[in-house]
Amino acid sequence: MEFQHVSVLPREVLQQMHLQEGGIYVDCTLGGAGHASSILSALQGQCHYIGIDQDKDALTFAKKRLAPYAKSVTLVQENFSHLQHILASLHISAVNGILFDLGVSSFQLDEIERGFSYMRDAPLDMRMNQESGQSARDLVNQASMEELNRILWTYGEERWAKRIAQFIVEERKQKPIETTGELVAVIKKAVPKGARQEKQHPAKRTFQAIRIAVNEELTVLEKALSQSVDCLKPGGRICVITFHSLEDRIVKDFFKQEAKGCTCPPEIPICVCGKKPRLEIITKRPIMPDAEEIEENPRARSAKLRVAARVLKEKEEA
Repeated sequence: MEFQHVSVLPREVLQQMHLQEGGIYVDCTLGGAGHASSILSALQGQCHYIGIDQDKDALTFAKKRLAPYAKSVTLVQENFSHLQHILASLHISAVNGILFDLGVSSFQLDEIERGFSYMRDAPLDMRMNQESGQSARDLVNQASMEELNRILWTYGEERWAKRIAQFIVEERKQKPIETTGELVAVIKKAVPKGARQEKQHPAKRTFQAIRIAVNEELTVLEKALSQSVDCLKPGGRICVITFHSLEDRIVKDFFKQEAKGCTCPPEIPICVCGKKPRLEIITKRPIMPDAEEIEENPRARSAKLRVAARVLKEKEEA
């Protein structure tokens, strides 16, 4: 299947990355290589671009798309939570920019057999790396009712989480839930009729929650963010595009924490912690798509871009 991918906030990413010829840039979520292509084009290939993705199909496509810039590109099949290890293996100590475009890619949603979409019947999988980890089928059929309830409530903010969990457990007593269509049918039975008439598909939050749990997305994001600051050169930028409130909250809180200096209690007159700000928050409020982009690409409507820069050495020492 051919990738059909439209990058989100492409102009804004180019503006915020502060691109420099000869710079080193890391794309932690290469996907369809849309951002990669525009960045490499803007720099006419005069940079080192490191594209990370755990999906081998994405890397296969990206290699073809980025062929004109092959000498400038290094592709890595890995989870971005190993960011420091990846850069160390390439003998790179620090980079000029890091990009995260989180969530599931258009290609993964559109490739039916991956099982990410609640709109088409397919095997329950949802793994971004199909070569490792438990699948959505494993989780749905093996997790306890309490665990399912926790996942749906925490990761999907699903108000009918407990009821859906109960219905899943009852259904799987009869036979395993094997496909996305079977799971959607269970969800529709669990969600009261009035709630099913809302604009949002009744399975949307449940599918989001299961996908996040299967891929450990929030844990992985926290790990990668904690490594990212140490990987940036002074003045280097980190750009993060999120698509739901849980991701956005993690990024917002992380930037805030890293932008703070002393954390000593107010009653201590002299700083003893020695903590200095490591990041400067560039976007006081997240950048969001305009109406034109949302019309052209409806999947962009919930996107938020947050940007921070590694503080300059002189500021750290001040």
